[in-house]
Amino acid sequence: MADPRPASRTPTAADKPKRFVFVLLEDFTMLCFAAALESLRIANRMAGRELYQWRLVGEGGDFVRCSAGTVFKLDGDLDELSRDDVVMLCGGIDVQAATTKRLLGWLRREARKGLVVGGLCTAAYSLAKAGLLDGKKATIHWENQDSFAEEFEDVNLTKSVFVVDGNRITTAGGTSSIDLMLKLIADQQGEDLANAVADQLIYSSIRTDQDTQRLSVPTRIGVRHPKLSQVIQMMESHIEEPISPSILAKDVGMSTRQLERLFRRYLNRSPKRYYMELRLQKARNLLMQTDMSVINVALACGFASPSHFSKCYRAHYDTTPYRERGSHAARLSF
Repeated sequence: MADPRPASRTPTAADKPKRFVFVLLEDFTMLCFAAALESLRIANRMAGRELYQWRLVGEGGDFVRCSAGTVFKLDGDLDELSRDDVVMLCGGIDVQAATTKRLLGWLRREARKGLVVGGLCTAAYSLAKAGLLDGKKATIHWENQDSFAEEFEDVNLTKSVFVVDGNRITTAGGTSSIDLMLKLIADQQGEDLANAVADQLIYSSIRTDQDTQRLSVPTRIGVRHPKLSQVIQMMESHIEEPISPSILAKDVGMSTRQLERLFRRYLNRSPKRYYMELRLQKARNLLMQTDMSVINVALACGFASPSHFSKCYRAHYDTTPYRERGSHAARLSF
């Protein structure tokens, strides 16, 4: 059987292993971390030598729990790093609670050395909170995009699977860590090694920073109707200032009645109802992930008054926005 490893070359004095420091935040997502780490491990195996080293750190330097409940033993605390290290924060659920004052101070101090600092999954929030993404392009998991955009106006938020902007790196989470690591491996060690790593991972569709993280509208809704997809895309792009069904219909070249029939046939609801559900979903994300007032959440989701917003929210979720936020805060403090 042919050796799958690319042809090796003679190491030089400059081939000192690159060290990645993974900062594991409380309730981090194991997939994004494991995907990144395994890519580095396999790169070492395929190259036949130690190209990469890694260290796991976190606040306290003892143990940290991932969102699946598994506990990891850390190699150390948030100590001083070498300027050649690459820092990778691994985030997950409730990243706001995991972004402590101590973490922010440490990030700012280490970033002043010129280190490459990255955020996997939701950890872009921590980088932005520390001011490390101001004026930079970045991405974050699609579920956190609405709240992130509201809170960090100085960050150029994209929907890419990953973004590398100078010495700042962000990913959307999940398997996007593989795409990022394959790019870094290709940049540092060549395309042949990156492709060998992808083969070992059974990863046949390598994405770039030009690829978006969410499925296309037809795939998400399970319907391949071009005009329906076009209308839904317009709805998703105009949450704060909703467009009337008559204008949506006109923009895709059909009557309002035809649009109504289209939604009833494929989605079993009216365009107005579907649009309302999109707006309420964004509202729920903002309530859970930000400190925005209920009034500002209502305005950000196209509701003219808090009372109308509360009425619609209760009808859909069987609770009020205030109670939703209160119960979420109680769960975090438990």
